[in-house]
Amino acid sequence: MPMFDHFPNLVTMFFTRAEELGDAPFLWRKQDGEWHSLSWTETARQVATLAAALRAKGVQAGDRVMLVSENRPEFCIADLAIMAIGAITVPTYTTNTVRDHSHIITDSGASAVIVSTAKLAKTLMPAILGTNSVRLVIGIEGLRPMQSGAIRLCQWDDVLRDHRHDPASTPSACAAAITARRDDLACLIYTSGTGGAPRGVRQHHGAILTNVEGCADVIIGDFGKGDEVFLSFLPLSHAYEHSAGQFFPIGLGGQIYYAEGLDKLASNIEEVRPTIMIVVPRLFELLRSRVLKAVEKQGKLPAFMLHQALRLGAIRASGKRLMPWDMALDAVLEKTIRPKIRARFGGRIKALVSGGAPLTPEVGTFFSSLGLMLLQGYGQTEAGPVISVMRPTTGLKMDTVGTPLKDIEVRIADDGEILVRGENVMHGYWQNPMESAQALRNGWLHTGDIGEWDEGGRIRITDRKKDLIVNDKGENISPQRVEGMLTLQDEIAQAMVSGDKRPYLVGVIVPDGEWVAAWANKRGKAGDILLLKDDPDFIAALRDAVDRVNRDLSVTERLRQFIIADEPFSIENQMLTPSIKIRRHIIKQVYQERLDSLYK
Repeated sequence: MPMFDHFPNLVTMFFTRAEELGDAPFLWRKQDGEWHSLSWTETARQVATLAAALRAKGVQAGDRVMLVSENRPEFCIADLAIMAIGAITVPTYTTNTVRDHSHIITDSGASAVIVSTAKLAKTLMPAILGTNSVRLVIGIEGLRPMQSGAIRLCQWDDVLRDHRHDPASTPSACAAAITARRDDLACLIYTSGTGGAPRGVRQHHGAILTNVEGCADVIIGDFGKGDEVFLSFLPLSHAYEHSAGQFFPIGLGGQIYYAEGLDKLASNIEEVRPTIMIVVPRLFELLRSRVLKAVEKQGKLPAFMLHQALRLGAIRASGKRLMPWDMALDAVLEKTIRPKIRARFGGRIKALVSGGAPLTPEVGTFFSSLGLMLLQGYGQTEAGPVISVMRPTTGLKMDTVGTPLKDIEVRIADDGEILVRGENVMHGYWQNPMESAQALRNGWLHTGDIGEWDEGGRIRITDRKKDLIVNDKGENISPQRVEGMLTLQDEIAQAMVSGDKRPYLVGVIVPDGEWVAAWANKRGKAGDILLLKDDPDFIAALRDAVDRVNRDLSVTERLRQFIIADEPFSIENQMLTPSIKIRRHIIKQVYQERLDSLYK
C-alpha cells in the first residue's frame, strides 16, 4: 500500500505522485466529442506556474482564495496551486446566489477569486463589488472587462503564459518551496447547510491526508492495488468529492475523468469505465428507478429474472444461506442479467461508494443483488469528511455504515450521539468560537448523529439528533427513515415529513414525473401536476403508495396526511442542498400553513 503518513501536506503528496508517474494520463475532460488528458507532468507544471503567478500578484500564505468552478482540470490545478503557496482554498458551489457569495466572501475575508466562466461570474461579480476584501480575480475561460480600480482582473491563459519562465514555476522549485505542515489549514469548506447560514469548516492538510490513507486501506486492503479510474461528477466544492473524488485519486495515483453533467452521466460511465465511483444516495435512487423501468420494457422474462435476483439478494441481506435450488438459480443470474447491469456501469467497477446522506437499505440491497459492490460510507465535513465505510472483509450489512477508517476513533455517548476523535477532525469553524466549542468538546467531535454498534462492530445510524421528530407523546421518530421508504415507491420522487410535538406525521410529496405522465395518459388527462393536485383519483393513487409504506411502519411512524408539492425540491428553489439533501426549514417555510391545516 502506498504510504501517506510521511507526507507533510497535500501538495507534496501530489508532486511525489507526479514525479513517480510522469507522462501517464491524470486529468481527463471531454472536448468536441473526444476525451483529452493532461499528464501528471503537465499538471505539475501548470500547478507550479500558477503558484508562482499567485505569489507574484500578491497572494500570500494564509490568504483565502475563493474557487468558483464546475468540475474540470483547472479546479484541481488551482486548488493545488493555492495550497502550494500556503494560501487557503475556499471552494464554492456554482449554484450559489449573489447573497451566498457575499456571505462567504465576507465571512472568509477572501482576497482573491478564481472563477471558471463568464456565466458563473454574473452572480459572483456583484458580490465581489459589494464587499471590500477581494483584490484579484482570475477568469479561467475569460471574463468581460470590468471597471473597478481596486480589483485586478486577469485571464487564466495570460497568467500561465506570463509566468512560465519564472524560476519558481518549475515543479521541483515549487515543491521545494512548500512549507505547509499537516496541522496547517488547507481549505475552508462551507457546509451547504440544511438550516441556517453556511459555516466555514477549517480542514487542515492532515485531516484530508488521514482520509486518503484510511480510504486507501479499504480499497487496497479489500480489492488490491490497481490502476484506478474515477469519474468525478459530484460538486468538488463539497467535502465528500473534494477529499474522496480529488485527493484520494491523487493518493492512489489514479486517473480522474470529469463528467459532462448529470444528463450525460450514464453515457460517460459506459465510455470511461470507472473502477471506483463516489456517489450520493439520491443518484442511486434515480439509477434504481431507471434500471427497473428499462428491464420492465424488455418483457416478462427479464422482469422475472430481475425479481429473482432481488429475492436472492434479500435472502443474503438477511444473513440467511441460499438453498441448493437458489444457488443454481444464482449461477444462472450471474451469466444472464448481472453482466448486462454491470455493463451499464462500464464493466469494471470495484466499488460504488455512497455517502453524503443516509442510504435506504433497500436501495443498497437492490444494487448488491445485481452484482455491483456498493459500500455505504458515513461522515461529515467536520471530519475530513469520511468517518467510516462498509468493507467486504468486515461484512456488508446495508443497514450499517461500516467500521471506522484507520486511525479514527468512534464512540457512542450515553444519549446515543456519535463522537469522533482523530487527525481527521476539523480545527473548528472559521471565526466562530462559540459553535466550535459546542462541536468540539474534550477532544471529541460531537456529530449530532444518533447511532449504535451492531454485533459486528459496525456503526448503525438511527437518525440525525437535531432532525429527530418528537411527537406529542414524547416518542422519537426518524423522518429520514420514513422519507426513504416513501421515495422507494414508483409514484413518489421526493418527500418531506414533519410532526414535531404533534399527534401524527404529515408530509409533502413530490410525485414522480414519469409516473404522473403515464397515469394521466391512461386516463386521457393532462399531465400537468398543478391541474391534477385536486383530482380525487390522482390523490387516491398517491394514497395507495403511502398506504403500502405505512403497512411496514410502526403506528407512530405512519404518514397520516399529506399534501402535493407545487414543484419538485431542487437546488434552484433552495429546497435541496447542492449535495442533494432536503432543506427542511425551507420546505417548511413554503408549506407550513398547509401542513398545519392537515391537523384540523
